[in-house]
Amino acid sequence: MSGEVIGFIIGESTVTKTLFISKTIPRLGQYVVMEYDGKIVLGLIQGLIRGSIALPDDIHDASQVERIKILEHGSTQYIKGVIQILGDVYSRDIPRIPPPPGTEVRKASKDILRIVFGHRGTGIRIGSLISEPDVPVFVDVNRMVTRHLAILAITGAGKSNTVAVIADELLRLNGTVVIFDMHSEYIGARFTNGSVNEISAKINPYNMSISELLRLLNIERRAYIQERYFRRVYKEIFDIISSGENVENFLDLLISRLESYMEDDKSRKDKDSIAGVINKIEDFRDKYSDMLDYNIPTIVDQIRPGYVNVVDLGRYDEEAADVIVSHSLRTILNERKNYVRSGKGLRIPIFLVLEEAHILAPKDRPTLSKYWIGRIAREGRKFGVGMCIVSQRPKSLDPNTLSQANNMIVLRLVEPSDQKYVQQASETLSEDLLQQLSSLNIGEAVVLGLMVNVPALVKIDKFKGELAVQELNVVKEWKNIGEIFSKELEDFEKLSLGD
Repeated sequence: MSGEVIGFIIGESTVTKTLFISKTIPRLGQYVVMEYDGKIVLGLIQGLIRGSIALPDDIHDASQVERIKILEHGSTQYIKGVIQILGDVYSRDIPRIPPPPGTEVRKASKDILRIVFGHRGTGIRIGSLISEPDVPVFVDVNRMVTRHLAILAITGAGKSNTVAVIADELLRLNGTVVIFDMHSEYIGARFTNGSVNEISAKINPYNMSISELLRLLNIERRAYIQERYFRRVYKEIFDIISSGENVENFLDLLISRLESYMEDDKSRKDKDSIAGVINKIEDFRDKYSDMLDYNIPTIVDQIRPGYVNVVDLGRYDEEAADVIVSHSLRTILNERKNYVRSGKGLRIPIFLVLEEAHILAPKDRPTLSKYWIGRIAREGRKFGVGMCIVSQRPKSLDPNTLSQANNMIVLRLVEPSDQKYVQQASETLSEDLLQQLSSLNIGEAVVLGLMVNVPALVKIDKFKGELAVQELNVVKEWKNIGEIFSKELEDFEKLSLGD
């Protein structure tokens, strides 16, 4: 099953890394095998150096180089490389001894690579090896969903395509996906293995928690008098609702109750604070009236099993999106807990996709979503709530959130600070793999974590369906507008001449 000999182990080795000298010119990211300790051991070429014995780096005369080149005809050139030892081909166990010097390094055959990256019964295909385009790469769905996933890259490197490929493959398994769509990319998408179900981004105020309302009303912790009165009136109204009395307009009732406080002798000293709360409720009603609906069902009631369920957040600002996502995550997690514990609630496991995760769970400030993202990262595995965080700015993402993702698909990342931040959050992103991130082409990725047997350099498949938002052809748009203006001008001139 092993391929041709491409080199030999040299120098000092460890159980996880070794040096080799090559007979041929291998490629960075190429997989190799070595036989020792009674095992067939897989390795990944992570570094290459090319040199010449006759042309060392202390030569300072270009004419001398020309003379040596004529004489040696490349016979003194050599290629050395670094191999990361990935483990036994069949068991994935790391050998307990380093490879002996002189051990043959062979090119891994396609048969071996198909064993390592192939289908295991619960796998979905996401692409093929960059070094071997004929070898498909599958990821384990159970480990991807229960151990969470991060998809990271600069803008335009292929994040949306990757999300679409994964969602389409999950549809083939009758999986249920919920995408929080910050840029309205998926709401009109067409998938080959299923359909999109649009979920309303509106919220019934009666179902909102007090922390969500305080966030939207911009009542901060330091405004403790305003917060105290709001909590008081909030409790009174819900006591009324709990008693069975019909309440038609939650916000109007809040205002009416607060106005009554202003006439109360005990509360009159806090008149300015109460008036501030009333103003904030009125501002909230004006600003977010299109987000509120007293008759809208919960997100759980709107989820359709076996669909890509899309919550379109494209028309909301960051604060509103934070509340909608937080409210949805809280509801989904609680309903899954209810089902697991009592058989009543959300009966299907869910895979959540959080676009622009650095906005929802930022590093430098608290948000409502960050709290529930953290809860799902810690508890979701037990209750069948998986999560995929997607970001183009990893260094702005909450480190605790990122470190909870035990699987990563890292497409092109150019900025060194982003690269280092991702490496700090991942136990399996080595320094050598890190150096590959800036040289990846569009759609190429480093895939690592529990969902794959070994780290892989992968060309992600092209999504066979169609996303709602395609790459804008600016030149074409300008040309079309120019043609329209020219036609309108021509018609105007004809009309003027006619007059």
